[in-house]
Amino acid sequence: MTLIAPHITAFLQQRLPVERRASVNTCDSYAYAFKLLFTYASRRLKVSPSQLHLEQLDPDLIVGFLNYLETERHNGPSSRNTRLAAIKSFMHFMEYRAPTALEHIRRVLAVPSKRADSRLVKHLTIEEMQCILDAPVPNRRDGIRDRAMLHVCFAAGLRVSELVGLRLDNVQLGPHPSVLVHGKGRRERCLPLWRETTSALRAWMAVRGQAPFPELFLNARGEPMSRAGFEYILRKHARGAASRCPSLNNRRVSPHLLRHTVSEQ
Repeated sequence: MTLIAPHITAFLQQRLPVERRASVNTCDSYAYAFKLLFTYASRRLKVSPSQLHLEQLDPDLIVGFLNYLETERHNGPSSRNTRLAAIKSFMHFMEYRAPTALEHIRRVLAVPSKRADSRLVKHLTIEEMQCILDAPVPNRRDGIRDRAMLHVCFAAGLRVSELVGLRLDNVQLGPHPSVLVHGKGRRERCLPLWRETTSALRAWMAVRGQAPFPELFLNARGEPMSRAGFEYILRKHARGAASRCPSLNNRRVSPHLLRHTVSEQ
């Protein structure tokens, strides 16, 4: 039996960032995929992540995990396939570190991706988007933060990983407000900020306070905001905005929908 712990550490800390020169966003995405996988496996197998063995991650468990992502976490085929890609990348890495498990690895690598239908992604109306932007309570610290995050995500059309990865030194709020975004493939882009977005960011900076982290947005514990944290915030305020904009009751508001809304404006 091959204990996973030392190998997953080597994969995330050496293989991806050093040998493959993967971007920070890719490394974070893969780490998050394994966080979800180990949580699921620990619950199903009743064993802590540090005691998981490679042989326990068999095709049956992997398929169960992928189904869990779709049915319980409501992930679409694209997110499901992204998590599977992370698992397969790790399995390729293990081919050279655990040759006695090659047949097991081969069977995991045979788990198929899910074909995604090429459907037209709808976008929010201006009224729906404005109601979501106005939903956070403006006189509370978390409301000020949420409002700033929503404005930046909408105005700049950011992916979640780009939003939560923003650092203090990426934002310029001088005469020509802008944000420097580190995107896929280590590409950078500098985007101007709208007046409302700049005001929301200034309000957040006034209450953010000091923290030993360079990230712009922090959670209630004063730690960097996570992808799951922002997704929860977006869903919460979309539900709250539905009282003023009933059409949101029939919408599944996601970060991707926000990005598509920007492209349509």
